[in-house]
Amino acid sequence: MQSCAGKPSATRALAAGPGCRRSLRQCAACLRRVLPPALLSFVLGGSMPSAAAEPVQVPAATPFSIALLRHTPMKAGEPLEGRLVYPIYVGDKLAIPAGALLRGKVVQLRPDPHRRLRARLGGDFTPFHIPVVRFARIQMPNSSWLPFTGGDATNGAPVLRLTPPAPRKKEKSSRISRQIADQKQRLKSATDSVTGPGKGDRIRHFLFSQLPYHPERLEAGTTWLVELSSPLPINVPAPSPDPAAAPAAGKDSSAAPAAATSPAPPQPAGPAEGDEWKLRAYLLQTVSSVSSKPGDPFLARISEPVFDSSHALMVPQGSVLVGVITQAKPARSFGRQGKLRFHFRELKLPDGFTQPVESTISGIDSSGQNKMQLDSEGGVQPKTQNRVAIPLMLSLLATSALDSDAMSQVGSDAVASNGFGIVGRIVGIAAASRPMAASIGLYGAGLAIYDLWLGRGRNVVFVKNTRIEVNTIPSRNRMAPRSLPQAR
Repeated sequence: MQSCAGKPSATRALAAGPGCRRSLRQCAACLRRVLPPALLSFVLGGSMPSAAAEPVQVPAATPFSIALLRHTPMKAGEPLEGRLVYPIYVGDKLAIPAGALLRGKVVQLRPDPHRRLRARLGGDFTPFHIPVVRFARIQMPNSSWLPFTGGDATNGAPVLRLTPPAPRKKEKSSRISRQIADQKQRLKSATDSVTGPGKGDRIRHFLFSQLPYHPERLEAGTTWLVELSSPLPINVPAPSPDPAAAPAAGKDSSAAPAAATSPAPPQPAGPAEGDEWKLRAYLLQTVSSVSSKPGDPFLARISEPVFDSSHALMVPQGSVLVGVITQAKPARSFGRQGKLRFHFRELKLPDGFTQPVESTISGIDSSGQNKMQLDSEGGVQPKTQNRVAIPLMLSLLATSALDSDAMSQVGSDAVASNGFGIVGRIVGIAAASRPMAASIGLYGAGLAIYDLWLGRGRNVVFVKNTRIEVNTIPSRNRMAPRSLPQAR
């Protein structure tokens, strides 16, 4: 007999004699012949290979939300590394966990005419671009890399999770108190951006952005929605036996083998009275305050299965939420913002039945550049801005250059000429002319007045595959199968 030196003591005692150079797996083959399965598992201490993998296929058109890990120069051919923001399920199985790494590159830079025009009006002559990115590989939990075939993505932007505000007390619900609370939150956000982690990098980036020409970069956290172009075959660990599901000692278990050899497909259980489900889904079409009309239906596909406390399947992945637009107001001139409101009313299960639901929106992903807000009733609109403070402040600074008693001319010109970036400030100081400095400052105030008071407001747009979270209370009565509106 040989021993298994360096292995657990119980294994060494039961394996062959001294001088053994065989691996634990080789010794385990001998141990299986002399030990019962339960004792074998205890002796090996969990060192046995994992259960056999089960092949699954992630279907085409599955959305992947990929966030960039680090700041990256915006150049064609620049390699990218991102992580999967949300897990991918196939049926009731976790196929790819959140946090999986993906690698790709910037394949093209397209001009961004709208941003270039806005920047040049403010003294920034950088030729801004829209990066086109493509991810080609994805890392599995076993550290292996698989080819990833996804479409090109151009919708990259930092993503914020919109959540409804906490209920306010009645005595603090006045308009003035809400504005004060909003200003406090803005001040806190501005303070955190200066004093929080990574402040050195943010300060350097801010200083670079003030130059009339500066390099572009992709910010860490920029997120792209990428649809899988072709099915992705992967292997997932086979489910381990559930000890709780095993028959109790002394009970008749003659029917267990038959159930194990021909398992029935999982069926959603009926909801208990007052149960609440948190459903995570992706929109199957774009909804917006511009194109949507009140009464328009739309669909969202459930991306993660919902289980109850006993791990019984309640809502399978692939179920479809049926929603309806209840309010849609497009943005208009004079700074009037768009508004969108919707709710979900039905849940279509894969077995063909439709379950009525009462829903509230608990979260929705939105581009951080759009600066949206979600109210407690599910309405979405751009965040309110103080339309008086900025134009007033810029106007006061501009006219301060005309006050010859306020300060020295150089200091006055530097403070007043802030309407055309660094270029305007340099011109205002070099011209040594108070009227010139005041004109540049008033130009900046005029731009602010146009943006906040005269120009068109911003619309609310949620593109296809936007992630949404819904709290629902299902009805106990199922409805007959019905046809659903087609995704646009």
